[in-house]
Amino acid sequence: MRLEPLSSEHLDGLCEFGLDPELWRWTTTRLRTREDMIDYVETALQSEQEGTARPFATISVKSGQVIGCTRFGNIDLHNRRVEIGWTWVGVPWHRTAVNTEAKYLMLRHAFEVLGCIRVEFKTDSINERSRRALLRIGAKEEGTLRNHMIVHDGRYRHSVYFSVIDSEWPEVKSNLEAKLSYKPTR
Repeated sequence: MRLEPLSSEHLDGLCEFGLDPELWRWTTTRLRTREDMIDYVETALQSEQEGTARPFATISVKSGQVIGCTRFGNIDLHNRRVEIGWTWVGVPWHRTAVNTEAKYLMLRHAFEVLGCIRVEFKTDSINERSRRALLRIGAKEEGTLRNHMIVHDGRYRHSVYFSVIDSEWPEVKSNLEAKLSYKPTR
């Protein structure tokens, strides 16, 4: 898989897999229609123009097909931190290495190109799959913000924060490369 800067050109591919209700179960957003996806992409691109986000389409190298989306958000270059989130991949790619590889590429870019000292993630406290995935990539659980957000059905979401800091990156990187049997290019 590869990540490429998100554009409106990705819309059809995003709609093909991104309108599955299961993908939006634990989010504050619910995408059901093409118009919802148009708004989602436009919001991501507007945040990019404002300098607070950098969205990407997740692309299958084998097929060239758009299979998901992710982004850097809450970019704070002064404090050298970013958040990785807004991540989803189509159901056919669940339980594959796609999400792990995307996180690896983004973490590597954050620490080795942007010079970040902190990369953070957040997820719904009841999203066990996401919490396990973040721990599996090497992120450390930091704590829970109670009543942090209101989700699409009116439920109060408690958000669990995770992070990887610069001193942890070499070990996290090594472990991710071993998981992915990755041969990094330098």
